[in-house]
Amino acid sequence: MELSGKTVLVTGGAGLIGSHLAVELDADNEVRVADDLSTGKRERLPDSVDFRECDLLDEDAVDAVVTDDLDVVFHLAAHPSVNDDQPRTQVEENADMTYNLLEAMADAGVTNAAFTSSSVVYGEAPRPTPEDYAPLEPISEYGASKLADESLLSVYAHKYDFTVWTYRFANIVGPGARGSVVPDFIEKLRADPESLTILGDGRQEKSYMHVDDCVDAMCHVVEHADGAVNTYNLGTRTTTSVTRIADIVSDVVGVDPDYEYTGGERGWAGDVPRMRLSIEKLSALGYEPPGSSDEAVRRAAEDLADEIR
Repeated sequence: MELSGKTVLVTGGAGLIGSHLAVELDADNEVRVADDLSTGKRERLPDSVDFRECDLLDEDAVDAVVTDDLDVVFHLAAHPSVNDDQPRTQVEENADMTYNLLEAMADAGVTNAAFTSSSVVYGEAPRPTPEDYAPLEPISEYGASKLADESLLSVYAHKYDFTVWTYRFANIVGPGARGSVVPDFIEKLRADPESLTILGDGRQEKSYMHVDDCVDAMCHVVEHADGAVNTYNLGTRTTTSVTRIADIVSDVVGVDPDYEYTGGERGWAGDVPRMRLSIEKLSALGYEPPGSSDEAVRRAAEDLADEIR
C-alpha cells in the first residue's frame, strides 16, 4: 500500500512515536490524529494535522473520528507502561480501545490497520527472537494486553477481510521521550552529577531503536508487506546494557558519576532483562536499520540533553 495521497488516522498521535509518525505522513497525506492527551502533547503536532481530542474508550467519540474516507489507521493509543500501577485497568482499557476502534472501522468500511505491539509479547525468549517464535508467554500485564490486541486484529483480518500490519517494537528512544531510561538518567544527572542510581544490576541488555528509524520502518512495512496479517519485529541488530546507557548519557551530559545499583537481575517486576529481536524478516523486506543500538541511545541522549535542563 503506497503511503502517498492517502487519508490516514493515527491514534495516540500526540505521543512520542505517534507524533513523529504523524509528521512523517503529513508530508504526502491527509493526516488525522486522535489522542486524549493523557500523556501526549498537542504541541508536538503541526497545525496542518487534523487533531481530534478523543478518548477511544468512548464509542461515540470513536465513531465520530473513524469515517469512511480513511484509507488506513495506525493504532498507537494505549496505556504504555510495562510497570503500570493499575494493571487490571491497563489490560481492560487497552483491549476496549482496540475493540472500539476495530468495530468503528468495520462499520465505516475501513479495513487497513497498522498496530504497534511490543517485544514484551515474547516474554523471556531465546535471542535473537523471530516473529514465529512460540509459545508467546508475556510476563507483564502490559505484554498480555498487547498480545490480546494482536489477537483481536487477527480476528478482524480473518473474519472481516482486514489487512493488518503489526509491529513488535524494541525499545524506542528519541526526542520528546519521558519516563524511560535515557530521559530518567538525564534528569537524575541534572539533579546530582556525582552519583546515579541504576535499577537492577545494570546488566539488563536490550535493543534500542531511534524513533526516526522506527517511523521509517513502520512506513516501509505498510508499503511493502503483502498479506492479511503481517507481523514484523522493529529494532536493531545489537543491544545495549543499562550500565552502557549510563556511560553514554554521562558522556553526553559531561559528568562522571559513581553508579549505585538497586540489585537483582530485573529493573522491576515484569521486566524482561534481556531482549534482542531478529530483524531478518524486516531486512528481507528491504529495510535495514541505519545504526546500532548504542548509536540510537547516543542520538536520543543528545536530543534529550538539549530538552531537559
